[in-house]
Amino acid sequence: MSLIPQQMSPKELDESLANNSLMPFLIDVREEEELKIAPFTFKVCHLPLSQITIWKDNLSNIIPIDRPVVVICHSGFRSMQFGNWILQNGLIQEVWNLDGGIDAWSLEIDNSVPRY
Repeated sequence: MSLIPQQMSPKELDESLANNSLMPFLIDVREEEELKIAPFTFKVCHLPLSQITIWKDNLSNIIPIDRPVVVICHSGFRSMQFGNWILQNGLIQEVWNLDGGIDAWSLEIDNSVPRY
């Protein structure tokens, strides 16, 4: 079992979201202000990293164990850190990091998502 998230390109995530057979669970770790600027097109579970002390104890009740998890942030750095934490704490075994974050998603998939 890997203790680092696998990288998922925006194109791979787009294809995964188009295939309804196993919809990934999306976690966005950006701050509220960032979501207002550039909301993700699909439904996400919003868990801002700055509020980890508020939600971390309930995380096992939030993250489904039967779906892959894709973690999203602005550039892919914070989401990678959070994905590492999920794996190291044994909360789930299949964790992906959106490579390049919402910024790459905007550039490669959906340019209606503002860049910031």
